[in-house]
This record gives sequence, structure tokens and C-alpha cells, in this order.
Amino acid sequence: MTSVPQPIPFVDLHALHQPIQTELDAAIAQVLARGDFILGQAVRDFEAAFAQACGVEHAVGVACGTDAIALGLQACGIGKGDEVIVPANTFIATVIGVLHAEATPVLVDCDPHTALMDLDAVEEAISPRTRAILPVHLYGQVVSPRKLREIAAIHNLIIFEDAAQAHLGQRDGEIAGSIGMAAAFSFYPSKNLGTVGNGGMVVTANSDVAERVRSLRNYGAPKKYVHVYRGTNSRLDTLQGTVLKVKLPYLGQWNQQRNHAAQTYDRLLTPLKELGVVPMRNDSGLGHVYHLYVIQVNSPHGDGGSPPLRDGDSPPLRDGGSRPLRDRNTLSQALAEQGIQTGIHYPIPCHLQPAYRNLGYSAGNFPVSEQLSEHILSLPMYPGLSDEEIERVVYAIKAHLSTSS
Repeated sequence: MTSVPQPIPFVDLHALHQPIQTELDAAIAQVLARGDFILGQAVRDFEAAFAQACGVEHAVGVACGTDAIALGLQACGIGKGDEVIVPANTFIATVIGVLHAEATPVLVDCDPHTALMDLDAVEEAISPRTRAILPVHLYGQVVSPRKLREIAAIHNLIIFEDAAQAHLGQRDGEIAGSIGMAAAFSFYPSKNLGTVGNGGMVVTANSDVAERVRSLRNYGAPKKYVHVYRGTNSRLDTLQGTVLKVKLPYLGQWNQQRNHAAQTYDRLLTPLKELGVVPMRNDSGLGHVYHLYVIQVNSPHGDGGSPPLRDGDSPPLRDGGSRPLRDRNTLSQALAEQGIQTGIHYPIPCHLQPAYRNLGYSAGNFPVSEQLSEHILSLPMYPGLSDEEIERVVYAIKAHLSTSS
């Protein structure tokens, strides 16, 4: 009888929580005993601890990462008539946050080797209505702080960071969340720092921004029944805050484990470049916290491959004649048959999402993002992922590509 291989999940939250389950149970029991379920003590404690970890003065808990973007932008004075430059290669929540702030998202393409926002494209997209740059620290890698500040200073723009995937990520000695006027974090369960439901945070060094977010999250009321702003109900629940408070002290070592796993992947995947597998480039060294570990499969953007497509070039066909698309998907299926879970982040760029056609973009506008969407594959990545498991993943990739070439 053929043995079934032990599954390798994409994310293993049970393995993450099991060693600290006693701490989590005790902290949750304390909240239940106190009964302060909305904006309770644990939320205030976590806000203070997370602000300190990010190297800023203030942190304000909200209901989710999308609200953190929307309310954070509003608190920074961004609103109707303002343009905010956003990468096309991001989760749609980034765009939704801008729209919920009543601003206009202006999309730009990404770098083919890191998938981060193309900062040269940012400069080309700036108009008289541009008020802010919204860099996304994608996959756990921080966008260059120096280049961001240079652009912002020249054009008098606000930097508002989407750090939903980069908890304690660093680049050039600077921590995600401390680069701009403010930043948004998500605490979705699978994030590097995740809770057991939804949660988000706005961090800032600006006390006025922090106070306004506190009001906006609570019906626009700086004090009870006094509604100064047109706010909403977006508060981080105390139960979620207490889970995050327990987990925060472990985040540094969990990020180190992710970076170690990524280095192991990098080393083992190096011989597979000739078979068309190239990891996304790390320009941040140990500062990359690898929320995701992403490879490109048979991509023209891989090292030594063709140059990236430019405006006017045709993106690859999406039908049966597209070998790159078929290769990525068949590789994912082959890994699944071996019990190895994978993901695609993201299969459809923001500008091609049906709900946002009114933004005025179409296929071919952002060719690098479109090409990446055809070729990228996210491999298992989480604290505790063993070298042996990574070896098994890479062996399965090599076996599939060797037999299908």
C-alpha cells in the first residue's frame, strides 16, 4: 500500500499557538473576568507595546487592516479630490481603503524582481492632485525608505505605509510603520502577528493623527456623545487585543524563523533557476520578515531572462496556448498531490478586478504586475517550518519540473 505523505500546510497556526496556549487561555480568562470587551485594558496595553516595537509614539487599534488604511488616511487629511499613488500589485484592500477615505487611487506598476512598488513609476504618476504615496511592504519586505522620502520631499507628499504584511520588517535600519506620517497594519490570523479574528492598527509619531483615528474609530467622537467627525464603528475588541499582547513578545523570534526558512529555500532553489524557478529578490537581508515566500515559475522576469514588458507590449495569453500559466498551475497541482499547500498572491492585479473597472484601467496598463500574476507561486511559510519540510517542497518542485520539461 502506498503511504500518504505528511501534509505540509501553507500556514500552521496550530503549531504556532500550541506552545503559548496556556498564556493565551489565562489572558482570555482575565478579559472574561473583567468584562471590558470593547476598548478594554488589554487593547490599551497592546497599543502601547506595539507602538514601542514599531519605534513610534502612538498606535490605535481598529477593526481590520482595511479600516486602518481608510481611517489613517482620513486622519492624515486625505479625502475627496485627493489622489493617492498605490501599486497595482497588492491585495485589493489597499485600493478599498483609499476609496473608503473618498480619495482616488492612482495605480502604478511594480518592480519585476521584488514585486514592490516601482518608485520610478511613482514619480511619473504624480499630478497636481497627488497628496500621498501609499507603499505596500509586500510579502514582508519594506519599500526603500530613502527613495520614498526623496520623492515625498521633492513633491511635498505624505507617505502612508501599508504594512499589513511586514510586522517589524526593517530596511536600512528603519522599521515598517516608522517611515511615513502613519501606517496601517492588519492582524488577520495568518499574518506574522495575527489574532483569532479580525483586527488592525494605525501607528504614527503624530499625536494629532492618533487622536483623530481614536475619534474616527469610535463614531467620530473624541468623547462620549460628542461627534466631531463623521466616523464609524471600528474598534479592536479586547479579546483580540489580549491575544495580540500575548503574541507580540514572540514576534521577533518568529520573524527570525521565517527569514531562516527563506534562506533555506533560496539555497535549495538556486540549482532550479535553469529549470525556470526564481525566488523574488530580497533587498533587505535579515530585515525581510517573509510573510510570504514567493517564486516565479518560467517568468521572463527571472534572472537571466527576458526584460520586463513595457507599455504597449502584449501580456501573455491566458488560454491553453500559454505555457507559463499552465506551468505555474500544474506545478501547484503537482505539489498538492504531494500534500504540499501553495497560494497565489495575487492571481488578478487590482486594475483588472471587475468591481474596479471604473478606475479607468485595462489590460496592458501595468505589464509587470500582469506578468507576475501569471507566474508567481507562494510556497509554505510559517514559524516552525523545518529544513526537512523545505527540502521536501523543493524536491517535489524539482521532480515535477524535471519530468514536465
